[in-house]
Amino acid sequence: MAVLVEVAPSHVCPRGAADTSLWVNGVRVDPLAPEELADWVASSLRCGQSHVVHFLPAHPIVVADQDEGYRKVLNRGNLNLVDGAAVAVAARLKGRRSPRTTGSDALALLSAWGVPSNVGHFLYGSTPEVVEKLRDRLELDNPGISVVGTESPPFREIEDDELEEAAIRIREAGTDLLWIGMGTPKQDLVAERLRELGAAPVILCVGAAFDFLAGTKRRAPRWMRAIGMEWVFRLVTEPSRLWRRYLIGNVLFITAVMRDHGGTPRRRVAPAPDPGSP
Repeated sequence: MAVLVEVAPSHVCPRGAADTSLWVNGVRVDPLAPEELADWVASSLRCGQSHVVHFLPAHPIVVADQDEGYRKVLNRGNLNLVDGAAVAVAARLKGRRSPRTTGSDALALLSAWGVPSNVGHFLYGSTPEVVEKLRDRLELDNPGISVVGTESPPFREIEDDELEEAAIRIREAGTDLLWIGMGTPKQDLVAERLRELGAAPVILCVGAAFDFLAGTKRRAPRWMRAIGMEWVFRLVTEPSRLWRRYLIGNVLFITAVMRDHGGTPRRRVAPAPDPGSP
């Protein structure tokens, strides 16, 4: 487990980006640059509270646009980062540049960043085969990394008592960063409950990043990611699973952006209160 600094009682937890006034289709987006993420995580590790980080491509925002309960969950996140190109474009329509940080990039970045401080990582999600391959990959790429545990929960709905037991195991393992690799919206709902249970200082919902870094699914070439066309690559490689998400979901996202841009946005939900504030 990382020991970064001695925590003063007056330490205030980070609120997210400096300006959290950016909203896309009723979901709060925090314009934090990738190079600022490690500092935000370090501050979160020091503050003594549990935090949830969401990575937002268009899909979860489309789901949230149709599900108020899920929208509230996302807006209670401590940090909501732009993952997809469509969300970045929507932010620019509001006059704000919001840098992209994908779950895969964050997992790679923070794995390397945490080695000198012995940050403890816990991998929660996917299948036992995938998480073991991911663990091997992280240890190969980051000699000295501390992966304190792995767990693959059932694919069905996870019962509350199961989450309570998992939270105990995650805490007792000495976890600093809890990585959750499940689908949307399941991973976000699970993360919120694990935050309530104080499972780890930082809980990051990274979805398919487990498969990409483990090598069990191919990630789009770098040039496609750079021009915002990763979704096309994913659609071509998994058409039967993803056609509805991208062909229908993208239309719904664009429609909602036009509605929002036209002056009739969804009702906003306040972000999570800062537990370190007076």
